[in-house]
Amino acid sequence: MSCTIEKILTDAKTLLERLREHDAAAESLVDQSAALHRRVAAMREAGSSLPDQVLVSSFQGRQSKYLHNAELWISLEEHQDALELIMSKYRKQMLQLMVAKKAVDTGPVLRAHQSHSAFQLENKELRELLSISSESLQIRGENSVDPAS
Repeated sequence: MSCTIEKILTDAKTLLERLREHDAAAESLVDQSAALHRRVAAMREAGSSLPDQVLVSSFQGRQSKYLHNAELWISLEEHQDALELIMSKYRKQMLQLMVAKKAVDTGPVLRAHQSHSAFQLENKELRELLSISSESLQIRGENSVDPAS
């Protein structure tokens, strides 16, 4: 299987388009969730009391959106990781091509590439920790909401 620069660039563009679509969908869900939250807050301030069935279905709908939103974010992170991997391999191939064409001191570039890879790994770990803490806060927030109020 030969891997050409054109194919790498095409794949990277395709992934970027998918990432943009997923990001737009996630933003749309966040906006919808915020609008629903404002609507519920306005109803509470106005003193309207909704029947329990409406509250339960609203909560279930929001929970469903949250789960879908979480799936979209996971998919977005996977696409970003794939794009980072593709770009890393592309940079490495370009460096090898430069070395093959001309004797270039590649030490600084290789060290930069290695440190960049280390930073990517740390960044991924931090994103995973942030995701876990966000989920914990979300669950804590859902548990603290009292539907009778």
